[in-house]
Amino acid sequence: MLKIDFANCLEDRVGEHGLDPALLQAGSGAEAAIAHATARLAQSRGTGWERWRNLAQGEARSTHVREVKRIAGNCHGKFDNLVVLGIGGSALGNIALQAALNPPTYNMLPYGQGAGKRNGPRMFVVDNVDPAYFASVMQVCEANGGLQRTLFNVVSKSGETAETAAQFMVVRDMLKKALGPTYASNIVAITDPSKGTMRQICDAEKFVTLPVPDGVGGRFSVLSPVGLFSAAMCGIDIEALLDGAHAMDGRCSDGRLLKNPAAMLALLLVELGQSKGKTNHVMMPYSNALYLLADWYRQLWAESLGKERNTQGEQVFAGFTPIKALGATDQHSQIQLYREGPHDKVIGLVGVEDFGADVAIPSGLGVEAIAYLEGKSMAGLLNAERRATEYALVESMRPNYTITFPRIDAYHVGEFIMLWQVATAYAGLLLGVDAYDQPAVELGKQATFGLMGRKGFGEHLTNVEQALVPTEWVIGE
Repeated sequence: MLKIDFANCLEDRVGEHGLDPALLQAGSGAEAAIAHATARLAQSRGTGWERWRNLAQGEARSTHVREVKRIAGNCHGKFDNLVVLGIGGSALGNIALQAALNPPTYNMLPYGQGAGKRNGPRMFVVDNVDPAYFASVMQVCEANGGLQRTLFNVVSKSGETAETAAQFMVVRDMLKKALGPTYASNIVAITDPSKGTMRQICDAEKFVTLPVPDGVGGRFSVLSPVGLFSAAMCGIDIEALLDGAHAMDGRCSDGRLLKNPAAMLALLLVELGQSKGKTNHVMMPYSNALYLLADWYRQLWAESLGKERNTQGEQVFAGFTPIKALGATDQHSQIQLYREGPHDKVIGLVGVEDFGADVAIPSGLGVEAIAYLEGKSMAGLLNAERRATEYALVESMRPNYTITFPRIDAYHVGEFIMLWQVATAYAGLLLGVDAYDQPAVELGKQATFGLMGRKGFGEHLTNVEQALVPTEWVIGE
């Protein structure tokens, strides 16, 4: 199982910048608060916007896995390319799973079975409307099997998210021109099971569909068909992924603070943020494979907890700023700031015990200054770098914790995902905010609709033009 070492968040190690260990002991107010929060989460589990909590078990799991495997099986061998169209929670989980559980060279490998092969289509996640980026992906697909060998996975609960809608409209037009009346067989849509614009389109055009489950918001959806379909298409063991998530969920249902890793993470980060001013939360994996899980974490932590008002309607400006870094790369770009800059950060290091492969550092160069590396390994060096960074942060009195993967596989990635989802739920309760809404996102969406001429949003266009009247404060015109 994943391990969490949080000793470096306590004042024993980092002095006044850490928390009093007594806060975490049996009988403390914090333990009582966590016991209360655990009971609340048990009561609300599987209801409202907390239906994500049941994705890794029971009927929801069996139904989704069965349908995902059936559709992925029907598509197997028919497509050379898989293009996921989505944004935010409809994309970040897909990207993170692919980066963590398939080789970084996956798209370059020849198709087939065994070592050095990919047993699924090349995968691209187009999560922006950057035209150059979109065009380059389409060019690669055209050059490698063509559109007839490209499956497009459109992920949108409503179908009205401007970025995904625009992508879909372009792709649909391209497919119709290239394939004619059979074009629908090259689209799998993941959308609301019963309502919404995309559901109407899917029913009218007879697309194969999978559900975005009711009560599962985008940033909590990676363990639903939203993340499972592309993973299954690319050979990832989705059963093991869900097994890990289910096991972690069990650990995170314990009302005892010292037995519940999600509750402990939430308490540490909320307390350090509120009482010690540590409002910037860094995630720094010492593994390239895990780096994009930090992107997934950033949305989860930022969008869930960053709220102007609490659940009582009071203005609180809650939340923390998540930051990603990569060890050891960012020891050479960010650690200077983290050690000597403002005392406003908690650094989460993520380590790996067994990388599954290693590279020996040979002897014989004969240069004294680097002879200490001879006979060692890259994995050994990377873990030494992580341990050294942990020490350096403690020396500078900077709170930090370490999450350790025994190895990177689907089971432990599933554990990591559930750990942070449950930690977010706890943090929302501790902060007194709704972890499932995102009201600040809506104004930008409405302004975009106005700027793009959507009927009924003219007022927003007027508001934009009035607020952003051209001034003399522009250089270069």
